Amino acid sequence: MSSSSPNQTQQINVTDLDLPQLADVRRQLEEELSHLSNSFSQLRQAQAKFRACIDNTKQVRPENKDKTVLVPLTNSLYVPGKLCDLENVIVDVGTGYYVKKSRAQALKHYESKVDYIRTNLEALQETISKKQDNMNYLINVMQAKLQEQAAGKSTKAG
Repeated sequence: MSSSSPNQTQQINVTDLDLPQLADVRRQLEEELSHLSNSFSQLRQAQAKFRACIDNTKQVRPENKDKTVLVPLTNSLYVPGKLCDLENVIVDVGTGYYVKKSRAQALKHYESKVDYIRTNLEALQETISKKQDNMNYLINVMQAKLQEQAAGKSTKAG
């Protein structure tokens, strides 16, 4: 029995693999890169939404009291309303829950969300970069093996 933990992955030297195995590894890397890139895009969209929330919260100020504003009921349906309470806003804290917060608390909440996402984006970007480096290395190995095969066939033919 091995003393390694069950979650530990086994390292394989890609230069020891044949072309069909390399092609399988390449497909897997492409899928991982696609998934990571989609996640990156979704995080960027979420960050943009939180930044928009910061901008909207900053619009709740004394000079806008009793002005008509559009209140979102859904993503595409807005109704006119008047801005009455300048000190408090309703904050969507997730999964359908809303909390009344002061403007300062709301700004702090949204800014912490933006920072949290920024940290995750940086980590995800680093992971994507490493995967892309792995992909480039894999492609170089595949090309070298193809050249070896072509050279072997030409020497057999000659």
